[in-house]
Amino acid sequence: MDKRKELILKTIIKEYIKTAVPIGSEGLVEKYNLDVSSATVRNEMADLEEQGFIAQPHTSAGRIPTEKAYNFYLENLGEKKLNDVEKKSLEQALAGKAEVDFKKTAKAMAKISGNAIFWAIHKHNLYYTGISNLLHQPEFSRADMIYDISGLIDRLDEIISRIFNDLKFGPQILLGSKNPFSAHCGAVITKYRLADDIGLVGILGPIRMSYEKNLALVKFINDIIIEK
Repeated sequence: MDKRKELILKTIIKEYIKTAVPIGSEGLVEKYNLDVSSATVRNEMADLEEQGFIAQPHTSAGRIPTEKAYNFYLENLGEKKLNDVEKKSLEQALAGKAEVDFKKTAKAMAKISGNAIFWAIHKHNLYYTGISNLLHQPEFSRADMIYDISGLIDRLDEIISRIFNDLKFGPQILLGSKNPFSAHCGAVITKYRLADDIGLVGILGPIRMSYEKNLALVKFINDIIIEK
């Protein structure tokens, strides 16, 4: 992919992550002051659509990123740091590394990420919070999607039990068709070892989630848990 197409694709992805609104060529040029005409952007977007990186949802004039686009984005993901207030709240919540601390930390993570959080403590003891964050996402406002997300929550324990042993340790991203929780979601998770226990903590959100922020969040939690 040439540099101009890459810039346009990354701009579309970042804008869609922020707004959940399909992106048109004129709006892209105006908002981001791209040094090309809207006609050029239209042509590049047509190529990106032909290559399967963006798609037209229903009758909208704009385009949205596909799973292929997000996978490309993840290959070149930038680093993002948590701010000092966020770090402090997480460090305080996780100070004792006991079950009650994990629950406090999950609530703090839900507030910071704006997504749902699950924490599998000793594999079978599951806690989750922030489900309303999921249901407030524009993608999940349709009746069929509410049904899908509700089903996911009902099956969360079963899904975690099925994948737990096969997951590698450390922070990782599961996206779309490769996400065992739901093809409509993104997940940023970490599997950790603490003394004799193995646990799993993760962020669940729409595919249109802020992966830089959520990966930074999960890495920070992982590092606190495994530090001696």
